[in-house]
Amino acid sequence: MTTNALPTATLLTEAAPQPHDAVGPLSAPVRLRADHHRAGATVLGGTGATPALSWEMPTAPAGWEQAAAEIEVTHGPVGGPTITESVVLDGPSTLFSPWPLTPLASRERATWRVRVTGTDGTVSDWSAPAVVETGLLERSDWSARPITAPGNTRTDPAPVLVRRLTVPEGTTAARLHLTAGGTYEAFIDGVKVGTDELAPGWTEYRDRLLVQTHDVTTALTPGEHEVAVVLGNGWYRGHLTWAKREAVYGDRLWLLAQLELTGPDGTTTVGTDERWTWRPSNVSANDLYDGQDVDLRLPALGSADAEAQVELLPLPEQALEPTTLQMPTVIGEVRPVEVITTPSGRTVLDLGQNLTGHVRLTVTGEAGTVLTLRHAEVLERGEMGMRPLRGAACTDRVTLSGGHDVVAFTLTQHGFRYVEVDGFPGDGETLAQAVTARVVSSGMERAAWFDSSHALVNRLVENTRWSTIDNFITVPTDCPQRDERLGWTGDIGAFAPTSLSLYDAAGFLASWAKDLAWAQTPDGAMPVVSPDVLGGTKLTCAWGDAITLVPWAAYEATGDPALLASTVEAMARFVDGVAAVAGPSRLWRGGFQFGDWLDPDAAPDNPADAKADPDVVATAYFARSAAITARAFAVLGEAGRAAHYEALSAQVRRAYLDAYVTTDGLMLSDCATVYAQALAWDLLDTPRRVAGAGQRLADLVRLRSFRISTGFVGTPLVPAALVKGGQAATAVRLVLERQCPSWLYPVTMGATTIWERWDSMLPTGEINPGEMTSFNHYALGAVTQWLITDLAGLAVAAPGGTALRVAPVVGHGFSHASVVRRLPVGTARVEWALDGDRLEVRVEVPVGARAELALPGAEPETVGHGRHERTVTVPAEVLGRSGAPVMTVRDLIDDEEAWTRCVEAAAGTHGAYMEDPAATLTRFLTKELDTTARIVPGAATMYGFIPGMEETAAALTAVIDEVAPQAAEVPAAQRG
Repeated sequence: MTTNALPTATLLTEAAPQPHDAVGPLSAPVRLRADHHRAGATVLGGTGATPALSWEMPTAPAGWEQAAAEIEVTHGPVGGPTITESVVLDGPSTLFSPWPLTPLASRERATWRVRVTGTDGTVSDWSAPAVVETGLLERSDWSARPITAPGNTRTDPAPVLVRRLTVPEGTTAARLHLTAGGTYEAFIDGVKVGTDELAPGWTEYRDRLLVQTHDVTTALTPGEHEVAVVLGNGWYRGHLTWAKREAVYGDRLWLLAQLELTGPDGTTTVGTDERWTWRPSNVSANDLYDGQDVDLRLPALGSADAEAQVELLPLPEQALEPTTLQMPTVIGEVRPVEVITTPSGRTVLDLGQNLTGHVRLTVTGEAGTVLTLRHAEVLERGEMGMRPLRGAACTDRVTLSGGHDVVAFTLTQHGFRYVEVDGFPGDGETLAQAVTARVVSSGMERAAWFDSSHALVNRLVENTRWSTIDNFITVPTDCPQRDERLGWTGDIGAFAPTSLSLYDAAGFLASWAKDLAWAQTPDGAMPVVSPDVLGGTKLTCAWGDAITLVPWAAYEATGDPALLASTVEAMARFVDGVAAVAGPSRLWRGGFQFGDWLDPDAAPDNPADAKADPDVVATAYFARSAAITARAFAVLGEAGRAAHYEALSAQVRRAYLDAYVTTDGLMLSDCATVYAQALAWDLLDTPRRVAGAGQRLADLVRLRSFRISTGFVGTPLVPAALVKGGQAATAVRLVLERQCPSWLYPVTMGATTIWERWDSMLPTGEINPGEMTSFNHYALGAVTQWLITDLAGLAVAAPGGTALRVAPVVGHGFSHASVVRRLPVGTARVEWALDGDRLEVRVEVPVGARAELALPGAEPETVGHGRHERTVTVPAEVLGRSGAPVMTVRDLIDDEEAWTRCVEAAAGTHGAYMEDPAATLTRFLTKELDTTARIVPGAATMYGFIPGMEETAAALTAVIDEVAPQAAEVPAAQRG
């Protein structure tokens, strides 16, 4: 059995596009795409009958605009005669042009190219051609029937379904169409077909199954061949959820395969039927949660002597659909960086990176030797940290053949950094050479590269990227390692914009959203995971709002209206359901809510116990989703329904303001999450309210010593909300904080992915005692979106990137930042560097886009495509307080050096200042932000009413005298 080479392995380390000036001679279009497939790829069986077409223009003269595009298509049946047609499409769009000809039929191959005409009459050269080929689009195309291995159970060896055939002379094309109940790996003459992993992927199996199509022409030369397909339990029959549910979708694995051979005499079909046989493989056990056992003394694809008849099953009632997302594949390999001997004497390999995938092992040893591999994300007290995995065993075993053995555990999936190996016949150095971790993820194209002057922030962005990779297999899972790995709607609802900035994830998320919409009930209620293996739907905010948030984020990232068309009715049903619950008040009150999940102040065993009032949070979401639904209908040209939901959103917003917001912008639920929602989602109606809310949000951040006080709902919103509220310096200080809870605390603890909890690993090196302690959970990494759009300063202002906004948040601890974004319209870049108050900015805008430059100290301007360089003097008030006198307590906290001195002075002077002096000090100063800084020694010691704080008062007085000499004396009435 041979595994193909890894053509996608470079996806893991894909380099940023080189700097490029889009002003130049008119070029031919490049990077042709069908739907959301990778540019330049031959799309085989991955679209419907009318794929949307896109392209990019690398260069054009300054001011040039596209007036029309001519698309030429040569098409016909696979291996058959073709015709060539062309169509001219008027307009400037290069994104998702509707299929210009008659819809493609099943098994039709179309080679297309494009050339464009400018408004000045200039005509480009033709692009290089791209290819799209349909698979089996109709149920009637299937003559094959599913087959199963009679008597094979979940705990039996993985079955191999086999067909021998003779390929006739003159065969010009061969296509293999497959799907399965269970995961599958297909082989022709022992060589793996394609590079997919865990095919056909996980969808809502009760509704639809994805079909993969492979071109196997070169593998099937004239003569005798054997097709063998190994089936794994996968999501279909393996364990799912922490309840370890078995066989959720069925207790019999099955295969549906149809091989079509085309030659001069027509097409010969070899489909799964009663002529196939089955035999047990050498995989004696397999489960996504628990691991895989392999006996290499047995043939990998089983022995012909053990073959038996298959059983024929009816064609599934579920839809058999093209695979429109990028299938999971091995995107790279990681080798061990260290061999560790644990305190108990066990041998552990450190890969240096938390990742998702499986191990490939090369080893020579005595026949019958059993190697056991256990996987974990972290070490605790030097040993494998297995407790966070809960019921997932995450253990592989292999029995050696006695020869030179190579095995990859491809029927399981693990989330891990560390591999403990027991039974290896060699020393640690040999073991390190024998093991390779293969990273498995959806084959999405990378879309962003970030860099800055702050190494820890750069690592934070990289951690977010890794958590995206590790959790985007075919479902956006919460985590890849424990007995869960589910498509939680609340997580991706918050993270979708970030994932779409980091990767071309639109096709991936569109596929998932289709399953989400299917599971919706008529009253609008949504499942909290998709595919729904928990059972039951709920009208609950954030988690339910994913049906509006995710498709809208995908549309904004790409400009493809089809992403909205497929889900807009589900959006409307959800909003209508909430409206029915809210009634005339338009306030969403009561009912089950997750709320601001995992608020850091919540007890480990009660993660829903947040500071934010769930009714306030829910009503803000109601207004947000109603507004998104209105915009979706407007994009799709349904003006009447757009107006209805726009009016509903306005009513909810009015009710929200009347019930929960004062005229000064203070919120009834006085915590960071609700202020962040109000500011980030433009729920406030006056400048006074915006300014007041911004000030109060900044004060709440200050009073937490710039540590995070929000959960899943609020955390992604706070930095952007602070900037909207005029508090950019506070946003940056929040991002740069290192004490837990903060974004950088896990980085300082050696994290290589985003954690589920801020303190998943405690400062002592012990794992958080909570039951939910994942070390690979992307949701809290959503701050990366702000780093890209605000700190580096490159935001998408129109769907697909046709309009951009360059408004970097400069200074405040950063001397430079840059981002490169591969957008649907083309590649854009922003680089800025700050020297004193001198800011240099370089911007690259792709052809077909315009950019607003909103730089500090300069008038806003709009520029077209090309390279633009600007140098401006940044006003002192933008750069922050540096050098300004400390007058008030707020000034003191904002002056990082002065505040640090106060905290250090108080530390250890009294029992109250032992464990967390910064938190204690801010707690005493909660009501004193506008008071003179000289009040600090008294306020921080309760004016002598707490015995034993004399040393604290003296230490603070000495610091205040130095850092705030100009501060006013404390009024006598306030001296305590």
